Amino acid sequence: MIARGNGGRKVFREDKDYQLYLKFLKEYKDRFGFYLYGYALMPTHVHLLIETGETALSKVMQNLQFRYTRNFNLKYRKWGHLFQGRYKAILCEKDSYFLELSTYLHLNPVRAGLVKDPLRYPWSSYPSYMGKEEGGLVDRDFLFSQFSAKSGVARREYERFVKSRLGQGYRGDLYKLKDQRFLGPDEFVADIRHRVKEEPSLVYDLSVGEIVLVVESKLGVARDIIYSFRRSREGAWGRAVVAFLGRKWGGYQLKFIAEHFKRDPVVVSKGVRGVEKKLVEDRNFAQSVAVMEKALIRNKKSKIVN
Repeated sequence: MIARGNGGRKVFREDKDYQLYLKFLKEYKDRFGFYLYGYALMPTHVHLLIETGETALSKVMQNLQFRYTRNFNLKYRKWGHLFQGRYKAILCEKDSYFLELSTYLHLNPVRAGLVKDPLRYPWSSYPSYMGKEEGGLVDRDFLFSQFSAKSGVARREYERFVKSRLGQGYRGDLYKLKDQRFLGPDEFVADIRHRVKEEPSLVYDLSVGEIVLVVESKLGVARDIIYSFRRSREGAWGRAVVAFLGRKWGGYQLKFIAEHFKRDPVVVSKGVRGVEKKLVEDRNFAQSVAVMEKALIRNKKSKIVN
């Protein structure tokens, strides 16, 4: 996501402005439960590498940009739009472009002549990846997983990767979009178009209770633990799997499932993202989920959700 200052004007004038934007970004990340893989706050524009969850990117950005603009205008006695029109959102295929795009983002301050070493620029996520800043704002695990399961090794390898590209200039190929929205190979674009525009969404007549019973039977997480109010990783994981299956096959909103368990929707949303991540990384778990899905929809009446 790229948001530029209106008419090329500065959107950050001093350190406190950058700090305020990051403060708001952290608040909305906690509230809406999205993944933040990287950011670079430049004097005249913002780059964010985001993976949204239940909440649409448009809602996240509307809240973030409006709140920051209001504070900026009050502080500097300005009026009107701070950012240029609508932000530019690009849907990126993680496998092919994620690593190069994150590196390109982190090298923005170097290309702009603000620093020679990206580690010396305090308003990007690169220092966080290098272990210089903590605080939970940046989700580093996915990027590190591209190099090693050990964070120390992954950090050193990513540092080498970034430094190997220090001499690169503008990468136009990273902005060659398909259909003005997509960054990835033709197969990725075709798949997204198919899923978004052409493929009907089938859901089944399932109750949350039925899903809980299947999770208990196939995953081995007891029903009492899933419904327990005690803090338990096992219970949280069971609820996350129920929420994942309920949204996918029952058509439930995560908010509804959170209310069913009397839990925070943000926590449930983060749990579902954990399930989605494990599905990619753990073949045995993916097979277990497939078994649960078959058990759930067997002999159930389906319907199309428009």
